[in-house]
Amino acid sequence: MTLKCAIIDDEPLALDLLESYVQKTPFLKLEGKYSSAVQAMKELPKLAPDLLFLDIQMPELNGIEFSKMVDARTRIVFTTAFNQYAIDGYKVNALDYLLKPVSYVDFLQAANKAVQWFELLQQSKEEPQSIFVKSEYKLVQIELKNILYVEGLKDYIKIYEEGNGKPILSLMSMKSMEELLPASRFMRVHRSYIVNKEKIRIIDRGRIVFGKVYIPISDSYKQPFQEFLDQRS
Repeated sequence: MTLKCAIIDDEPLALDLLESYVQKTPFLKLEGKYSSAVQAMKELPKLAPDLLFLDIQMPELNGIEFSKMVDARTRIVFTTAFNQYAIDGYKVNALDYLLKPVSYVDFLQAANKAVQWFELLQQSKEEPQSIFVKSEYKLVQIELKNILYVEGLKDYIKIYEEGNGKPILSLMSMKSMEELLPASRFMRVHRSYIVNKEKIRIIDRGRIVFGKVYIPISDSYKQPFQEFLDQRS
């Protein structure tokens, strides 16, 4: 994946340094560099960069103010010599915050964070948003975002949806269902259970709690489940 990027900084040395960093980073392509936010206002909307390295302390229009005018799809990495701006940066949903003088290591970490963000965005677009299962001689469409968990019962499965007290019963194996569901959103935690990772709210003594239902996590799935928790903690 290659990201289009732009740089805005009123300090010529800082501008040149960031440009040199972009040029030696294979997955970044420099679309524009500007010495002020006012100058960038004219051209940036046409370029539609994926990533913007933006200085905060600038005359006329500072980086915080300008960030609120940037397209919502563009990810912003703030650069500044002033620590007190860090909190302000995150208030406008900055991807990262780099303190000057910016090292290449810190720059590369921020750039990698941007790549990961856009890869996740791409995956979410490519993944199916719903599946069809056969239930009572009919094909039923189920929105993935509504699934809480799936329970296996010999040759059948029960699909439990949020806000629906009655599960959908389907004649298929847990293995087939596991292959049908995207692994980025669903996880098998027991030979009889697959859960929607985004719906997990409570874990009580090694069991996942959905209302009055307690789903056990078997020994063979404990390690991947713990790795999932570590990523979210």
